[in-house]
Amino acid sequence: MIETDALIIGAGPVGIFQAFQLGLLEISSHIIDALPYPGGQCVELYADKPIYDIPGVPVCTGRELIANLLKQVAPFKPVMHLGELVNTVEPQPDGRLLVQTSSGKTFLTKILFIAAGVGAFQARMPNVEGLAAHLGKQLHLALPEDAAWADRDVLVLGDNDSALGAAIALAMQKPRSVTLMHRRNVFVAEPATLAAFQKMVDSGEIRFVAGQLTGLQEASGRVSATQYLDGEGKEQTLPVDELLVLLGLSPKLGPIAHWGMDMERRQLKVSTEDFATALPGVFAVGDINTYPGKKKLILCGFHETVLAAFGAAALVFPNKKVLLQYTTTSTRLHTLLGVDSLGPVQNT
Repeated sequence: MIETDALIIGAGPVGIFQAFQLGLLEISSHIIDALPYPGGQCVELYADKPIYDIPGVPVCTGRELIANLLKQVAPFKPVMHLGELVNTVEPQPDGRLLVQTSSGKTFLTKILFIAAGVGAFQARMPNVEGLAAHLGKQLHLALPEDAAWADRDVLVLGDNDSALGAAIALAMQKPRSVTLMHRRNVFVAEPATLAAFQKMVDSGEIRFVAGQLTGLQEASGRVSATQYLDGEGKEQTLPVDELLVLLGLSPKLGPIAHWGMDMERRQLKVSTEDFATALPGVFAVGDINTYPGKKKLILCGFHETVLAAFGAAALVFPNKKVLLQYTTTSTRLHTLLGVDSLGPVQNT
């Protein structure tokens, strides 16, 4: 069991900035996110697209914003738990919250912040009966780092950079075969990736199939082949040993809907004094919450984290008066941030 002052669900910009605001109040935190990397919507939906409304930053991409937020929060060392979903939240007799994740981790936290945006991003899966039973065996949602499939027939599903890049990487390992399947010969990928992919298709190192997966053939509990409809609507069979599904991600609200909090249109109702939910010790910030006048903007989420942090501090330090300090002048905050009046503290 991991005990912590605060647990944050969501490693998007608001979740990361929440950890920073907690750090200024000397509240330690852990962060959980369903994605295997921090960034949330910023990285998943507009990593390389410009953002123009971050105060003091004329323009930055989603990826650049996350990189800067991670640099900013670094002095407080929040612990990241990535590629995990929170399954259950249970209030305890002492007022703390018992939180369990999809990987079996258990947290005991004084405060829980939900900064899950529009929900946890989860891998899109083909609607094929029995497919999910092979997850972690022959079905993969990311290219395993130790994939040694030299004697395998590998099928990659997808049309994006990840799918094409995985097919290219696999083909370089010289497996028995690498096939990339998508419903049509149109891809959403960078020009360099697309050119490298097409070169390998032309040389026969990768086979492209225009089709839609419809079923599996199994033998002794293992997938031996897949069935698909080709471009003419005819059913075909393709031998498969390993199946790599890279169809992108979609947000799902998931278990949050069953944690006993007031909701409105799949969003958590909060008090605008401190962004607390109806469940004691639980706060919601960013796109996941709703209140009169709510605007779904990153800068509004940043504002919410400040008030939520002070609301949480009253619970973490019930016998301590928490004062507002300014990073410009507070020597205590300078120490926490690792800076002095002249800039970063030099280690000697």
